[in-house]
Amino acid sequence: MTNERRGADVGARVVLLRMARKRGGMTFFFAFLTVIAFGAFFPAFAPLPAVSQLSSTPIRLQNRVNARQFDISSDMFWKDGNQFQIIGGDLHYFRVLPEYWKDRLLRAKALGLNTIQTYVPWNLHEPRAGEWIFEGIADIESFLRLCQELGFLVMLRAGPYICGEWDLGGFPAWLLAIEPPLRLRSSDPAFLQLVDKWWSVLLPKIAPLLYHNGGPIVMVQIENEYGSYGEDKNYLRYLVTLARTHLGDDIILYTTDGGSRETLEKGTIRGSDVFSAVDFTTGDNPWPIFELQKEFNAPGRSPPLSAEFYTGWLTHWGEKLATTDANFIASSLETILSRNGSAVLYMAHGGTNFGFFNGANTGVDDSDYKPDLTSYDYDAPIKESGDVENSKFRALRGVIQRYSSLSLPPIPSNNGRKGYGHIKVGKVASLFDVLDATHMIKSKNPLPMESAGQMFGFLMYVAEYPVKENGSILSIVKIHDRAQVFVSCPSNNDGKSPKYIGTIERWSNKALDLPYIECASNISLFVLVENMGRVNYGPYLYDRKGILSTVFVDRNILYEWKMFPIPLNNLSRLLKVNDIVQVRDHRTTKALLKKLKIQSKMTSKEPEFYEGRFSIDTLNEVKDTYLSLNGWSKGIAFVNGFNMGRFWPSHGPQCNLYVPGPVLQRGENVVVILELEAPNPELVVTSVDQPNYTCGSKVHQL
Repeated sequence: MTNERRGADVGARVVLLRMARKRGGMTFFFAFLTVIAFGAFFPAFAPLPAVSQLSSTPIRLQNRVNARQFDISSDMFWKDGNQFQIIGGDLHYFRVLPEYWKDRLLRAKALGLNTIQTYVPWNLHEPRAGEWIFEGIADIESFLRLCQELGFLVMLRAGPYICGEWDLGGFPAWLLAIEPPLRLRSSDPAFLQLVDKWWSVLLPKIAPLLYHNGGPIVMVQIENEYGSYGEDKNYLRYLVTLARTHLGDDIILYTTDGGSRETLEKGTIRGSDVFSAVDFTTGDNPWPIFELQKEFNAPGRSPPLSAEFYTGWLTHWGEKLATTDANFIASSLETILSRNGSAVLYMAHGGTNFGFFNGANTGVDDSDYKPDLTSYDYDAPIKESGDVENSKFRALRGVIQRYSSLSLPPIPSNNGRKGYGHIKVGKVASLFDVLDATHMIKSKNPLPMESAGQMFGFLMYVAEYPVKENGSILSIVKIHDRAQVFVSCPSNNDGKSPKYIGTIERWSNKALDLPYIECASNISLFVLVENMGRVNYGPYLYDRKGILSTVFVDRNILYEWKMFPIPLNNLSRLLKVNDIVQVRDHRTTKALLKKLKIQSKMTSKEPEFYEGRFSIDTLNEVKDTYLSLNGWSKGIAFVNGFNMGRFWPSHGPQCNLYVPGPVLQRGENVVVILELEAPNPELVVTSVDQPNYTCGSKVHQL
């Protein structure tokens, strides 16, 4: 959608405008792959066909009756020679555990969908340069084959930029560590070289799964809503050429842009080689927009398609939960389907931003920062836990079944959920205790997280400043995104812990008063910076994390920094829980004391790890649950080593974290909480059977 719609005031939006806003950059384009020749995959580096060689009339392959083909003609989609109406939905494999892929797809089938659309996040598959992951939740090939097994076509949004309320719009964070800085989403040769490497790995995996090669993929998207960002046509043409090189000339490539002339002018590629799709506000009259779309496609090659039909909306921390009316949504969908238009529901099933992958948006400037919730429920018809017993699912299914060529399967019952009750937790370590389990980086000036090799989570910055009788003032001009500040006197060996001073936040940056501390040496300054999710849409996409400016104490620059990345991908190694529990009364962490010259005992508002355990007696009792973090402040929760995501009930609205059943096990289950400020006074988390979005204020707080 347009930048104007994205800039709409959250507090003033009514339901219609809420849907009109383009999500922090998630426009899922419904791509249509022109499958022309059965098994005819063009060799690598095949040249692009000249525009004059492409016809606006359909390629019928009349001499090849058995050929699978999906094409466009007469302003309609055609599948194997028959007119086809796309009734699709977005369902992202990376927001659902693989054990639940089939469950969620069957629910999409019961909704009446015939097509699944999914993004491909580059950062999931190449978390570090040259390190490729296509297993587990990243096993895209298995997901696509499962889609085909269940009778779905697939529209693949290959990026390289996806937006999607996903960290950095799907770009790997290590791109931000490259010097000189890359110009993302542009024809910068250094950037394109990395895109080439990525697609040279991804697209050959995809090619056998194209529809004309026997697979489910009927369309592949180029970039994502580029007209709302830039107008570098050389960049778009390069992506088209690269896609053709690996996928051949028989596939339908497409772009998607907001339904305005300006965004379509900037984001489309004129001619017959790339289909130009549109998206727009749910509730708008779609047909004038579809008429405008025709101007940007070859004659006869502009089937009406709402590439992102919004069933709900995203929610940021500190906002009231976004919801939309079921009957309004259903009526808007019927306006499209009743005249043979096509639509893809965004979202059909939202899922969860597990771990640190949530994105963020910005408003009027870089500091107007709005991170997304861990839940990506999106008020979709298939809820975060897979539930379908809701009015929106029924209303949309009622409309879809009137236009479906097949009878719809029965509506499946909701999955079982269980609350396992109160889980007593105990402190096992402070964050300072575990710093000796990581490596230290030294630099004259503070480095961004990415340059320190810490792509997600937290980085501790340590420096020293001289004692001043009247205290001092700390100023950090640019911090991304939230920093907790502590001080201590290394020369005082009296067991005093680092003292919490205050918090500096990106959205309300202010100087902190540093109190006078009687100390025979310089004072140690500790700045724990949290990366709360990178911006995924808009002009501030280049969103590095950490301390990004000079640090001043009393107008004097602090130099000589030590930085400690906090690795949270292996808790057992990090915490060394058994050792810490055994010695926590006398704390003999000599290596840490030598390294940082501080005691590890913490006071209030300081980050600490807590652990609790609960048992499940039988396999039949292993079900989905939610962790209620009411009474806790802010942090990260892990279950059996799996990062469930961020919690922040003091800001809300999300109180509970969804825990899918496959994360749990019969017997003992371990919950670990990294609490950044103050724990629940009763040191209890609770396993419940329902979500809860009533925490915090009901207005934007950031």
